[in-house]
Amino acid sequence: MADNFKTIKCPACQKEMHKIFIPSEGINIDICLDGCGGIYFDNREFKYFDEQDENIDEIIKAIEGKEFIKVDESLPRTCPVCGARMVKNFASIKKEVQIDECYSCGGKFLDHDELTKIRKQYATEEDRSADTMAYLYDTVGVKLKALDAERERLAQSRSWLKRFFDHLVGMDSKI
Repeated sequence: MADNFKTIKCPACQKEMHKIFIPSEGINIDICLDGCGGIYFDNREFKYFDEQDENIDEIIKAIEGKEFIKVDESLPRTCPVCGARMVKNFASIKKEVQIDECYSCGGKFLDHDELTKIRKQYATEEDRSADTMAYLYDTVGVKLKALDAERERLAQSRSWLKRFFDHLVGMDSKI
């Protein structure tokens, strides 16, 4: 989905969000400047801001010196763009920061300060990917190894049964 140009309401506090233009990416980011300080990213926008070396100066300028209201982050949220129910997911395999994602249009909503926390987790996308692959290998790889061992055990059992059956058939032909 492309950048939305309509005014949207914050999924956390229902205040009107402000469009902040990010010249380096040529996109608008929606920030709740009069309420909770949350940030809404349209589909595929988040990837331009989640790493430490990516420029978030315009976002920092927009929220600098503002006081934001506290919201209950556990409450369900509705996507301000398409109206679908948003789903809470962890931002990375570290499971330290939980964000709201829309499976319908691909939007992501971050509560105030979550972007900063996410950016501190990994310096680069390569670091994030390496950590994810290590986690997958540690969890899925161990299970695959166990399945391979079970498959080998079954193959040996079948081999033994086949030899036994062949022996019985051989004995039958001698009678």
